[in-house]
Order: sequence, then structure tokens, then C-alpha cells
Amino acid sequence: MKLLMERHIKAMADHARSELERSADLIERFKQMAASKGITLASDSFSYIQTIGIVASAPGLAKILLGITPTERDGLFTYEEIAQRLPPSQFQEGYFVGSDYMLMAHPCYRRGMHPLNNWAPSFVALFWRLDSSDIKKYIAIDEDRVRINVDDSAYVELDTWYGAPFNEEISKIKDGTVKLRPPLDLAPGYIDSFFARTYCLDIKWSASGEIKTFQALEVKTQDVQIIIDNQTFFPSRYLHAEFDLSSGVFRHFDGAIQLFTEEEYLRRRDSDFNLTFKNIEHVKARSKKVFKLNGQLSVDSWVEFCCHFFTANPLTFEYFSGSYPEHVVDIVAKVRARA
Repeated sequence: MKLLMERHIKAMADHARSELERSADLIERFKQMAASKGITLASDSFSYIQTIGIVASAPGLAKILLGITPTERDGLFTYEEIAQRLPPSQFQEGYFVGSDYMLMAHPCYRRGMHPLNNWAPSFVALFWRLDSSDIKKYIAIDEDRVRINVDDSAYVELDTWYGAPFNEEISKIKDGTVKLRPPLDLAPGYIDSFFARTYCLDIKWSASGEIKTFQALEVKTQDVQIIIDNQTFFPSRYLHAEFDLSSGVFRHFDGAIQLFTEEEYLRRRDSDFNLTFKNIEHVKARSKKVFKLNGQLSVDSWVEFCCHFFTANPLTFEYFSGSYPEHVVDIVAKVRARA
């Protein structure tokens, strides 16, 4: 594991170095533009951040380039005043776009409030889209950094939930994949204690004729491992069911334990069921079936079996009901309040 992580870190560093070399002309043009405004930038003022792009950093850099003094005593900028000089991006919330750089919203809006992360869901998106003549918007900016690759490139990051919600009328559920994850701002210890060490819950619905097929895979955190024949595996619980649209009941339901190698686990956990079919490097784990039901099973009974098979996993409850159990909601609220 240590060797794998070292390789990953080295690959990231090599990629960053390559991106900076490829952007040498862009960086030089920006240096000259900044110098014309009295800002001296060295080579180490520039970095490549996967979630952002090519970034220039210096104390007060964005404020100097913007040339606007906040009118509010709290230091906030008027959104409209910034927009008159640098239009808000139509494709990427959180950015104002100029000819030489892109101004960014404050790092506090990033996941974990860390300057290297992507935007946390979904305040920035909502704020950027809010358009009301009755509301005047103010925003804090990333005062010391600007992005200098002015384009539409973006880092796509899955949220803690995506995909169609559950509906007791199975026929109304849209085909496609669903992914649920615990809140990304919770520390690993809370994930262990209150989310049953669950990394994610993947779900897929697909229809063929009168049969609608359900698949679900519960992927655990990386510390959940088992050893079989002296080999380490990462176990995941898997469910499969077939719903008969004509009769309105499930006709088949089975469960299994899938065993991933470390390499398979790392590729699978941040993907979805489509990886198995569309990726040239197929991820198909060993599988041990642990139960099967054939016959007519009601939706209510099926839901109950699903929840108990994925023992103590609030994500299952969230998918079927739309929210966590009340005790988990209280715990998450208290943790965030302390933070």
C-alpha cells in the first residue's frame, strides 16, 4: 500500500511539472501583464492544481488585479461590481472570467475549506445561479490567487449523491446509476462509527422489456480487508433483483460478496457499474453468492431485506427514504457545529 501511494504521489508531481512546462508561454505572458501593474512574480509563484488549473499566487494578487476596494466594512465585494469588470463564468460556478485570468471565490467554499480542493456542494453553484432583482449579492474572493488558463476546462467531481431517487412505483424510476457517499467533511473516525465503514453505495437500474433490473454494491473503506488463501481482498456486499413490471412484484432477488484485489478496489470505488462494461480495463471481482429468493416478493419486503443486508449503513436508509436516520442527522449536525 505504501509503495502504491508513493507511486501515486510521484505520478501527480510529474503530471504537475509537465503541465507547468507545457504552459511556459502562458506563464510568461501573465508575468509580463502582472509586471505592468507593479506585481513581480517568480517561477515559484505558479503551480498546477488538478482541481483548478494553472494558478498564480502572491499576497493580495487578485485584489490588485481587480482594482476594486470593497465598499462593505466586512470586506465583501459587490457581486455586480465584479461582474461588470469580469463576467461570471457561464460554465463554471465560482469563477469570474477576464482576458488574462479568472478570479475565484474564497477558499472557504472548497471541500474541507482547503485551497487545493474543488468546490464543496453546493453553495457556490446556488449563489452563482441566484438571479433576483430584489437581492443584492456580496461575495468574498480568493484574494491571493488567480487561475491563468482562461478556458472552460473543469475538474468534475462526484457529489455525495448523484442519480435518480428511489420511488416505490418501480416503473417510474429512471434507468441509470446512483452513487451515495457519507458527508465528505466527516473525519474517518465518524465514518467508521456511524456509517459502518462505508466508502460508497452504488446502485444501477436498467430495463429490458417487462423486467427492470436492480443492482447495488456497498464498497467499504480501505481498512476493511479479509485474507483468503494468503491473499488480501477488499470485500463488498452486492445485491441483484429483477422486478416484473406487469405483475408489480420482484420475481428474483439474490445477494453476494464480491472480493476485489487492491488494484481493482482502488479503480472501482470512485467509479460506478458502467466501469465493468465500458472501461477497457474491466473490473470484475470474484463473487460468492450468499442468498437467493425466487418467487413473488413485494416492494416493501424487498426494501426491508435490502436495508438489513447492508447492515447499519445509513446510505441505504437515505436512498430509500430521502434522508439519514434521525440519530445520524443529529450526530452530523453536532460534529459540524463543533467544527
